[in-house]
Amino acid sequence: MAEIRPFRGLHYKQSIITDLSAVICPPFDTITPKLLEELYSINEYNFVRLEAARELPQDSATDSKYTRSTATLEHWLSEGILEVDHTPAIYLHDHYFMHQGKERRRRAIIVRVRLEEWEKKVVRPHEGTLAGARDDRLRLLSSLQSNTSPILAMYQDPDRQISSVLSAQERSQLLISSGRIGGERHNLWAITDPSAINEISTSLADQPLYIADGHHRYTSALTYRRERSVGLPSSSGDEAFNFVMMTLVDFADPGLIILPPHRLVRGISRPVLDGLVARLDVFFEIEEWSLSISNVWRRIDDLLAETDTTRLVFCGPSADRLSVLTPRDPSAIGQIIPYFHSQLYQTLDVSIVDHVILDNLLELGSSDASGITYSFDRQDAVEKVRSGDYQLAFLLRPVTPQLIKAVADNGDRMPGKATYFYPKAPAGLILNRLV
Repeated sequence: MAEIRPFRGLHYKQSIITDLSAVICPPFDTITPKLLEELYSINEYNFVRLEAARELPQDSATDSKYTRSTATLEHWLSEGILEVDHTPAIYLHDHYFMHQGKERRRRAIIVRVRLEEWEKKVVRPHEGTLAGARDDRLRLLSSLQSNTSPILAMYQDPDRQISSVLSAQERSQLLISSGRIGGERHNLWAITDPSAINEISTSLADQPLYIADGHHRYTSALTYRRERSVGLPSSSGDEAFNFVMMTLVDFADPGLIILPPHRLVRGISRPVLDGLVARLDVFFEIEEWSLSISNVWRRIDDLLAETDTTRLVFCGPSADRLSVLTPRDPSAIGQIIPYFHSQLYQTLDVSIVDHVILDNLLELGSSDASGITYSFDRQDAVEKVRSGDYQLAFLLRPVTPQLIKAVADNGDRMPGKATYFYPKAPAGLILNRLV
């Protein structure tokens, strides 16, 4: 099903850029205005100038962050800051990071993947996309004609065939190695051996790929391919714009960490907030736990780790206790969730919180989205309510890779911000040029 290919990656020349930790950056969707300025000041060659350049008040069609990114790319190429590999390769990427006080490693391969329309189910999504982010990535792609940050996707390797190939390749010379920044570091190898490439490609050829992070980038790449194809009188199908750069990680990789985006809410009117518990009582059995209990966080973690019963935890309006919600009648909840979603979708914590509680009981629609934000630490979320920064916090269970696969195999998509793959695959290690 999935067709992957090696490619001649473009990357920083390490004889000039000796410390990659000063130039790589997070992908565009995690770069806040404050972080943007920090990245600009760290190093004049920081990759943020390509991935998410500054916007200026005087921007126009002919002078915008996209045209400036393109000019920067051409300048770095002419100055030899970036270099292209001579031999097409599949890139082995070991991403080291800290999680729960321990260093973890997520092992992946960076490849070109043939673009396929969603309905073919060769590449399967698990979340929806937003128009603004799609347009931004399309405009950058059209200007740079390059994939700047890879899409993170998952594959299956039950017989560990790919794992064995990668273990053998890590004994070769490193192509790129970075210092530590923000608790993270990177090692990268170029796999150029034809037999190794063939074995990896063959192992992936009979299975779909599941997008973990990068739905906007994939959607934009599909649009870009359609636009480029229209301008060609004939197409071989092997043009570079028919492919997109992906970082592929095994479903079973121990470094595949998915954090739950706990919901934080504010801006709720006093009458609605005062009536919330009574409204919740219609759909849920409510059990209250005092935050002063010595083992309350262990109990919360144990509860959120359960998989056989749907339970939700929220904090507020009273900030000194937590409330545990157990659905009284799952079918009644299912009637509130849009009918076209699967039964599995209707049982997800995030679906119940978003559709039943936020949309229905709290009367928050898309116009009120500014009052909702996210935290990936359950204790931090509760503290934000206790401090008065937010009125409510809804704690979610982590989503497993297997659950993502099940939702995608059903042809469904989770609500937005249902998962957070930690850490994000960085931008700036490898570029995929489409020219």
